[in-house]
Amino acid sequence: MDLKLEGKKVAILATNGFEQVELTSPKNELEKHGARTHIIAPVKGKNASIRAWNSDNWGLYMKVDKKVSEANADDYDALLLPGGVINPDTLRQNEDAVEFIRAFFEQGKPVAAICHAPQLLIEAEVVKGRKMTSYNSIKRDLINAGASWVDEEVVTDSGLVTSRNPDDLPAFNAKLVEEVGEGIHEEQTV
Repeated sequence: MDLKLEGKKVAILATNGFEQVELTSPKNELEKHGARTHIIAPVKGKNASIRAWNSDNWGLYMKVDKKVSEANADDYDALLLPGGVINPDTLRQNEDAVEFIRAFFEQGKPVAAICHAPQLLIEAEVVKGRKMTSYNSIKRDLINAGASWVDEEVVTDSGLVTSRNPDDLPAFNAKLVEEVGEGIHEEQTV
């Protein structure tokens, strides 16, 4: 299926320490299909950027398009949450980031989270009763928060897309594009 995403805007919420390929690969795939992407982060200042973690060392700098406290889910069609160990642990302590995530669920919009990023969904209290996957080390956290955890390369549950690690990116990217193309999911709720 050749999905066209022209006119769709996807927010990518991240901060320093995001896993580089978990942001760049889905971002490139979305843009290849015509979507516009914005990197949203809790940083200040003109020309602000965030830095990736690339496997075992610091990686690329990515320009931030909008500060999370100034971002509004109403302006976007979907949300992408890249993983990494540092990124979600930092973001889940930021109230603006957590509220930004919750707003996508309240509006029934697609949300995709890979690797450790589902930690953010736990903090936003949106995993109870959802079928999900993640990096194995946070499996118990998701189960304790009420999710039904499975060990699969990609899991989709009413607009929520999750994957385990960078090896799953081809399946994750395909499902992300599909869900963004489908749009609002009535079952995607808080």
